Amino acid sequence: FESRKQRNSIIKEPVSMALFIGRRYCSKMPLASQHQRFCCVGTGASNQPPESLKEAESLAPDQVETLRSRYMSSSCSISYKNTGGLQITGGRGSRLIDVYGNEYLDTRNNVAHCGHGHPEIVEAITYQMKLLNTNSRYLHPNASLLSQKLANLFPSSNRGDADSLTKVFFVNSGSEANDLALRLARAYNKKQQNNVHVQKDKQPKQCIITIDHAYHGHTLATLDVSPYKHHQGTEITECPAYVKRVPYPDMYRGVHSNCKDESEATEQYSAYVEDACQEITSNGDTVNAFLMEGGMSVAGVILPPKSYISRCVRAVRDAGGLYIADEVQTGFGRLGKCMWAFEYSNDDSDDDDDKVLPDIVTVGKPFGNGMPIAAVITTPKVASAFESLGVEYFNTFAASPVCCAAGLSMLHVLSKHELQNNALEVGSLLMKLFSEVKARHGWIGDIRGSGFFLGIELVRNQHTLEPATEETSFVCSVLKEKYRVLTSIDGFHENVVVVKPPMVFTKEDAVEFVTCFEKCLIDLPAIDKLHQLGKTPT
Repeated sequence: FESRKQRNSIIKEPVSMALFIGRRYCSKMPLASQHQRFCCVGTGASNQPPESLKEAESLAPDQVETLRSRYMSSSCSISYKNTGGLQITGGRGSRLIDVYGNEYLDTRNNVAHCGHGHPEIVEAITYQMKLLNTNSRYLHPNASLLSQKLANLFPSSNRGDADSLTKVFFVNSGSEANDLALRLARAYNKKQQNNVHVQKDKQPKQCIITIDHAYHGHTLATLDVSPYKHHQGTEITECPAYVKRVPYPDMYRGVHSNCKDESEATEQYSAYVEDACQEITSNGDTVNAFLMEGGMSVAGVILPPKSYISRCVRAVRDAGGLYIADEVQTGFGRLGKCMWAFEYSNDDSDDDDDKVLPDIVTVGKPFGNGMPIAAVITTPKVASAFESLGVEYFNTFAASPVCCAAGLSMLHVLSKHELQNNALEVGSLLMKLFSEVKARHGWIGDIRGSGFFLGIELVRNQHTLEPATEETSFVCSVLKEKYRVLTSIDGFHENVVVVKPPMVFTKEDAVEFVTCFEKCLIDLPAIDKLHQLGKTPT
């Protein structure tokens, strides 16, 4: 034990003692037994830092915090600031390691898609870095092959027509991807309007339809279409005139939560998009695009009801607009049953030709397993409209050989180790375990999602659905402090625990997580003055 206080607090509870002993035992074996299946254990490379990093590694934790506070803006938030920020210095598989050597189970990190420090991906990045890393103006096999492999992940790749998703733009982040997607939609809309006579005193607005509480990035263009950010602070407080916001299709506590089934929910929620298209065109303006996350994360893990997207897209395309699918959070098999979240709400009885296919798709976070690479995938007809404007698209670091090596390796590991299937299997286990906890405790109101994209909504009353905001903050703080489990909170009322771990998350990880979660729920009734803990920023 690190101290007498730690010893006394741990030995009082059998579960805490078991987890403590388990961690100490596993620390002697570098998680080999747990993650060998996914090859997440390194090969024992030297841990000695190069000369240029020795000063940084020599800083004491309080020095790190002091320097950050002095030189970095406070708007750059820190997770768990209310209980002491974590200084994370290492990671393996589904575990993060702090400066003291403590291991934390990571249930929230969808950036390290194939696990922290995956040796195959590290090897690919290191190999390419030793050879070359430069801008994207030169031909390089990594970029060319990665564009092909990415396009081949979409169901239209073998069609080869003007509506197939076969044109790729590489960028650095999800925000950049969505920003470029909006540019592409504007270019397409502009080309479509070229042959339409427009009065000079009435230039039509190119309107975007977005979903309430959506988040698409931090650039000026993406902030305009991100109502989630409009509810925070005073920088942007509402959508500009060219953006039409519609309710998010929440079947649990949304404006139509009383629907008897998915079919009725689809009819009710899609009507808002249909009405928005009608309003835009009747005002003499044009529908530029319908922009939607396949799975809404910051809204609290909202997956649309069956056929919702296809019905919305039909109305948008009838009005001359495009469908942009934001897959930054949910792409690359995270939902288990499908590679892309936009496929999730397709009706299983539809023929392939009837299933919805976006005009533009954006991917980001997990693409490089932590390296800054993202992409926009679109159709030849949309790419052609953009090219016809005569503006060169150049992005210095996008498609760099090293980042493309990371992308190639991530896709290789994802396929080789069948991580999409792992998300389906372990995600189903998580749903089952949480359902059992819900039956034993009244704090869980809803369990939703698919694969490794799950939302556990906590409520004070399962009938009134009063949000358990303070209790959710408490649970996440205790999971981190007592059980060394890292979680994330989202949702309009900040009462949804969002589960989106690395894709190597195992069944053992799932059992540990839910066991610790239930222990926190058991402790809740005995906790007074929850508000004194403060909000847990995750």
